[in-house]
This record gives sequence, C-alpha cells and structure tokens, in this order.
Amino acid sequence: MVQKRNDKEGILLVDKPSGMTSHDVVDVVRRRLDMQKVGHAGTLDPLAEGLLVMLVGKATKLFSKFVNFDKEYIGVLKLGEVTSTGDSQGEVLTCADYSDIDMEKLKKAFLQFEGETDQIPPMVSALRIKGKRLYSLARKGITVERKPRRIKISPLEIQEVNFPFVQFYAHCSKGTYIRKLAEDIGEVLGCGAHIVKIMRLSIGPFKLEDAIKMDNISEASLRPYCL
Repeated sequence: MVQKRNDKEGILLVDKPSGMTSHDVVDVVRRRLDMQKVGHAGTLDPLAEGLLVMLVGKATKLFSKFVNFDKEYIGVLKLGEVTSTGDSQGEVLTCADYSDIDMEKLKKAFLQFEGETDQIPPMVSALRIKGKRLYSLARKGITVERKPRRIKISPLEIQEVNFPFVQFYAHCSKGTYIRKLAEDIGEVLGCGAHIVKIMRLSIGPFKLEDAIKMDNISEASLRPYCL
C-alpha cells in the first residue's frame, strides 16, 4: 500500500561517489532539503560507490524493511597485497608473489565462496559490538573477537582478469562484506588480496540505474514508498 506523503517525505536513490562517507551524503541531503530527519538504508564504505538509499521524513521508519534485502555488487580485488583495512586505503602489511595464480586457481578459489558460507565481519565495518562501531575501535588499534555469520553469495562470478586485478560480480545476502570476501579469496590463493573497488548495483528492488547523482538531489527527486 502506497503511503500518503508530504513534500519532504519519501525515498531518494543516490549514486554515491567514492571518497564520501554515507553520513556525508546524509548531510548533503539535509542541506538540500532543509530538514534533519534523514537517514540511509545500508552503509557504503568511503571507498565504495554506487547505490545508497536515503530515507526522508517518515520514511526513516522503514530502515528495518531494508535489512533483509539481498544486494548486488561489482568488486575489484588486487592480488599479492594484504592491507590494514582490507582495501587500498590502508597500509600495506604484507606482499607476496602471485605469479603462479592462473584462471583455474582463481575459479577454484571463487567457487569456495559461492553459496552458503560463514564470514567473520571485518574490523573496519559499521557493525556494533557492545554498542561500539568496529571501525571506531579499529582506528584506535583495538581488535575484538567477532563471531562468524552465515551468508549466501550466489552467483559469484569472475568478470575480468588483468593480473594482479580481478573484477567480479556478487549477488549476496544481508551481512556480506565485499572487502572481507576479497581478503578471504586472497588467503585461499595463498598470496593475499585486498579490495580496490566496490560498486553497489542494487538493494532489493532498488537499482543503481535509477539513482541520481549528488548534484541532482532535490525535493523533486523524492519517491513515494511502498514497502
């Protein structure tokens, strides 16, 4: 059932550029719409780009509706380097030779993570443990135990290989971390890896192709919600 809305109530599909935090986008929407009641339905890392669903006005109550939606991503990982954050913005901790990695080994490694698997959330994430965001602890050099969580990735497909870079597509369940997927694939291959690009293509029925650029955020872009 479509909810009746006022002029500043609804959903914004935003194409977030890399380099901005999800909260940065919230601040932009607040300024453009001149209102405070704005949130987002699913964090994107500063490195990540793509679909960010913004909730405006009474639509902020819909956050729980988005939790169980599957998501689609395109990622690019770099073989041979492990970083402190699991991505290209962190300090390189180890380097290893990847010259023996071929397509057959890549396919076997990726296949291990297709379907249902257990994944340990990365320290650099927005997940809360005992009320504190993991990324805030990580910034202080604190590492805490994280319990593995059951996730599902299907399909998980290699799209393009230009060593040491591997581009892939993933359709995944809630709670899946693409940066951790890249790290885990690198560990299986024995050379290490980190993520260099993450692009979110969809959240449930909402698609990146329908999103607006940051410069186009306005009241006219608000969509009625019917979740």
